[in-house]
Amino acid sequence: MKKQMEEQVEEPTEQQVEELREQQTKQQIKLQMSESLSMGILLAITGGFLDAYTFICRGEVFANAQTGNIVLFGLNLAKKNWEMAFRYFIPVLAFIFGVFVAEIIKFYFKNNITIHWRQIIIVMEIILLFIVAFLPQQMNMLANITVSFVCALQTESFRKIKGNVCATTMCTGNLRTATESLFLYWKTGDKNLKKKSLWYYAIDLLFVFGAIFGTLLTYVFFEKSILFCCSILCVAFIVMFVQNNNEKIN
Repeated sequence: MKKQMEEQVEEPTEQQVEELREQQTKQQIKLQMSESLSMGILLAITGGFLDAYTFICRGEVFANAQTGNIVLFGLNLAKKNWEMAFRYFIPVLAFIFGVFVAEIIKFYFKNNITIHWRQIIIVMEIILLFIVAFLPQQMNMLANITVSFVCALQTESFRKIKGNVCATTMCTGNLRTATESLFLYWKTGDKNLKKKSLWYYAIDLLFVFGAIFGTLLTYVFFEKSILFCCSILCVAFIVMFVQNNNEKIN
């Protein structure tokens, strides 16, 4: 019986093995392109821009890191200012929902070789931010919910730059890692640690640049200024395809 079962198990053909290797290679290529330095630069600028945008023209709410919103939520609860507390709590819920959606998309499209699931995330971000640009001031809560949702998608989907864990929508973790690496470089003399430290500091500086860029444009174009973020994300989407093609050629 055992012998019969073994005979029924067919060895994979050379063509099947080759197809499997090709699929694994494509997935690796797309993983590398989503973690490239150029992607990190574009996403960090977008992250800083969005925080400046929502704070200046959408009711002084933070879109990215939810720590500020949670603190303000607690502060207003203590003051029994229920309406303000609710305004700061809603973006937190939107952020949580965004993380769930990102994981769902990853689950269903992770093995898709036609388009990477992170490219789907980028398209969703572009569409949603485009809609936000045309929401009036009376709909600031909806705008903040949408932007927080977008930031959650980005935070959950793009976690690494050049193989290093890194955030493009907040600075605290990057700042800690950069300073820790700098100390370890001073202690050991390892130049790789110095390089790593400088990369993390650079990402935070790009976030600051995005905030400055966002501030200047928001004061000029107000709600419509977020369309510049759509442009940056369109470039990011194109970069992922270009890098993918270059990897295939090489």
